[in-house]
Amino acid sequence: MSETECENGLGKQGLCWPGGRRIAVVFNLAYEMWSPGATSGVGPMGNLLADGLFDPNADSYGRYNATHGIPRLVSILERHGISATLMTSGLVAEAFPDQLRTYAERGHDIVGHGLAQNMIFPTLSTQDALHSITRTTKLIEAATGRRPVGWISPRVTSSTDIQEMLSAQGYAWHADVLDGDHPYIQQFRDGSILAIPMSVEFNDLPHAMRFGRTPRQFVDLFNEALAGIRAQPAETIILDILAHGHCYGRPAAAWAIDEIAKICRNDETIWLTTRSEISTLCAGLGKGPI
Repeated sequence: MSETECENGLGKQGLCWPGGRRIAVVFNLAYEMWSPGATSGVGPMGNLLADGLFDPNADSYGRYNATHGIPRLVSILERHGISATLMTSGLVAEAFPDQLRTYAERGHDIVGHGLAQNMIFPTLSTQDALHSITRTTKLIEAATGRRPVGWISPRVTSSTDIQEMLSAQGYAWHADVLDGDHPYIQQFRDGSILAIPMSVEFNDLPHAMRFGRTPRQFVDLFNEALAGIRAQPAETIILDILAHGHCYGRPAAAWAIDEIAKICRNDETIWLTTRSEISTLCAGLGKGPI
């Protein structure tokens, strides 16, 4: 199907993004902090201290995220006129409210990301999970003056029970699903929420920390994927770029995000967007599962 055949927007037949585009790209920046006494589960040494010992190395590594890494990555995207989806820990909103407010005022999509990065939902009680959601929401609202409408959990990990909590708390969308290519409605007993699946191929943390691949390979991976996708029958998809301030927010790797941003900005067939824009588009069209 050609681009001119799918200009009527979203639908099961002829699904396209605005302008008849087929590929949406979202730049997701993980704006994270950890609870006092907890640290990032990965670090530059490649091994954690045994017996649950507090690791000052991993702690210092993670602190770089909010103080240096995210400001650098946001600056890169802003130079290209791209709005980031900022996955924001509640503790970040509490510690750096002025910085977060500035990002919101510049048009970045401020998304709930849990109270702290170590508070992963399957490890929490129902009460603690609800506290993570409500406290994060209040802290982001206090910092930016607006309630967040979207949520992406630490590790992109939550159950349908958590997703129902998000719906009950007034969230319009979440991205804690990997089971599809297109947004779909989750219906609960007392409400609903839009699930916007996350793609996982372009994530700096496993790319660098688990597999030991280079920033150049990260850029090449994206370029190869675009070429391969376009060689296949036309599909309408979302491609996610995930970057963590404490990983590819550092000078030796941040240039890779700049390169990918440049590729996307110079390609008129790509819709550069945020998940909240996708949610607004779906709501405006009155669509259910697509």
